[in-house]
Formats: sequence, C-alpha cells, structure tokens
Amino acid sequence: RDRGTPERPVPRPRRPQDPPEEPRVRDTPEDIPFEATANAIALHAERPLLAAGDVDGDVYLYSYSCTEGENRQLWSSGHHLKSCRDVAFSADGQKLFTVSKDKSIHILTVEEGRLETRFPKAHGSALNCVLPIDTHVFATGDDGGAVKVWDLRRGDAVLEARQQEEYISAMAVDGNGKLLLTACGDGTLGVYNVKRRRFELLSEPQNGDLTSVVLLKRGRKVACGSSEGTIYLFNWDGFGAASDRFALRAESVDCMVPITDSIVCVGSMDGVIRAVNVLPNRVVGCVGQHLGEPIEQLAVGPGGTLLASSAHDQKVKFWDVSALRSLVVDDYRRKKKRGGPLRALSSKAMGSGEDFFAGLRDEPEEAAATGTGGDNDGDSD
Repeated sequence: RDRGTPERPVPRPRRPQDPPEEPRVRDTPEDIPFEATANAIALHAERPLLAAGDVDGDVYLYSYSCTEGENRQLWSSGHHLKSCRDVAFSADGQKLFTVSKDKSIHILTVEEGRLETRFPKAHGSALNCVLPIDTHVFATGDDGGAVKVWDLRRGDAVLEARQQEEYISAMAVDGNGKLLLTACGDGTLGVYNVKRRRFELLSEPQNGDLTSVVLLKRGRKVACGSSEGTIYLFNWDGFGAASDRFALRAESVDCMVPITDSIVCVGSMDGVIRAVNVLPNRVVGCVGQHLGEPIEQLAVGPGGTLLASSAHDQKVKFWDVSALRSLVVDDYRRKKKRGGPLRALSSKAMGSGEDFFAGLRDEPEEAAATGTGGDNDGDSD
C-alpha cells in the first residue's frame, strides 16, 4: 500500500435526530422559591399571575404555568423599607396594592411594576392588610386597630376609625361594596358602612385572635378563623354574637379562603392546609402541607381550581382544589373511629413517601351552637 496516501474514513450512516423532548405538563405549577419568607401572596383573577411580598420589603410578580420550567419572574420592586405585609390586585386587575410595616401604601402597575401612587405615612402604626373595594376605593388596617377607607379620586382617606384594640388581621366586603368587615387580634369582628362612611358595630369578643374573615352561603354567613383553631360563624344580620362555632383539631386557623359557597381552605401553624365544609361543619381532608412550617397566606386562582400557599419554608406551593368544587357534604356522617388519619385530597398532599398523616386526626364536628344555629338544614351547595 502507498503509505503516502492516507486512508479515507468510511462515512457512518446518518441517524435520524431524536425528536426534542416535549416539556412535561404537571397537575399544578412547580414551587416558586424565595430568598426570604413571603408574608403575602395574591393570584390575579383572570391571568396566571402571582404577586408576593416578603419580610425584606420586596414585591415580586411571577407568571406561573403547569408546563414544567415555565414559571417566570416578570419584575421585582424594592420600594418598601420594611416587611411587606399584604398584596392585592385591583378590581380591574391593572394595579397591585401593597402595604408595609413602614406604614406606607404603594400602588404599582401590574404590567411593569412601576410605582404609580404612594402614601408614605398612611397610618400611625404599621400596616397589616389592604382590600380593594371597587375601581377607586380601597381599605387598609393597621397594627393598632385603625381602619381607613381611601378614595383615589380624592387622594385621601374618606373614613377613619379606631374601634378595635389590636391588629387588624383581615378584611372582607359584601358583593355590593357596602359593608366592610374587619377581623381583629382582640377577638372582635368590626362592621363599617363604606357607602355612608361610618362605623356600625363590633361583635362580642371571641376566644383568641380573629385571624381571617370570609363570606359564605351566598353572603348569608360570615366565617372567622381564630388563633385557637376555631371557626366562628355569624349570620349576616347578626354580627353582634356568633351563631355557631366549629373547633378544629388544629393548632390555629391563621388564614382562610373560600373555595365554594360552603367549603373553605384553612392554613395553620402545623403547616397543614385543611379543607373544611361549613354547615354542616366537617373537616373534608387535607389539600396539602408545608412540612412543619407555619402557613402565612393562601390565595385562590381564576375559577377557584388552583390554590397557592406561602409558608416559612420560603416557598410558594400550588395545589389542585378543583375536586372541591363538585363536592357536596350532607348531614349524614358514617360512624368512624375517633382518631383516624386525615383524608388526603390529592397525591401531593401525601408528603414525600413517609406516613406524614399518621399523627393527624380527622375532626368530628364540634359545632357548639352558641345562638340560633340557623343554617344546618343540609344547605351545603
């Protein structure tokens, strides 16, 4: 062979290229990690957007997706000097309200995160919650029990009151934007008339701090969670005294959101998110958990099928609650052994392999009627 002529390599047959892997679609979006604990979260009513405020005062907006790897941070804002305590989207979804321990209210544009309006010393004490009521009107509550209702057209508060003695933990408003309800750390429920710009009344104090307030049963019932693990129920026309109470076997009810007209999800210090039916009072089961980490806040997405939760593990997690929307709980309850495990309502609720729920007990209804009782006639749509 002529050594001066190099041997040509035999060309390999060309392989067809492997098709690119399709991104995996999950039941729920992936967890969103944060550098600090997110005190406050909110989900946009129409679009897959999550707003969050953390203990460092930073505010974030994320887009979330059930397609793996497609959660995106859209912007962040560091305008608050101290911890951001609450965030809320405006009624039209164009603005984001944020309040802080630094006593300021900020209103940001959702698209860009641009600071549009700022009230630097809005309250005399650290702010704790904010609630948009309509396009122009919103309410705020602070650590000292003060409540203010603001009108952006005037650029100032149109109602100021301090009828409660501890921190305002949560607020709700009726469908007409007329009555504002405030849950307070002194155990009272406050009622304010937004249209007439005046304080109406306080309920009797309940045991423990009232931590949350939601409307149920087409607005005929109001439910308040307490730091002692009890849900108190009020009739719409009877705010002076609770009509029923339901003691959960939970350390606390720290936050609560309605999923349907009868079912709420509650977050507790033990890190468990429970689904609870109201009237008849029943713990339906466990939606999910942040293992051993207190739940800070819950938020419901468009259509009420997705629940988001933030906790001290510095994560926001998502849970599929679509099955709860078709669940009907009737008055009949099969006898079961006291102390059975809490029913898991999704595969994600089972934890990571270990029997996390072995020590959790399903709570029989201990609805001690303290008044009229009222609605316990199978009205659980």
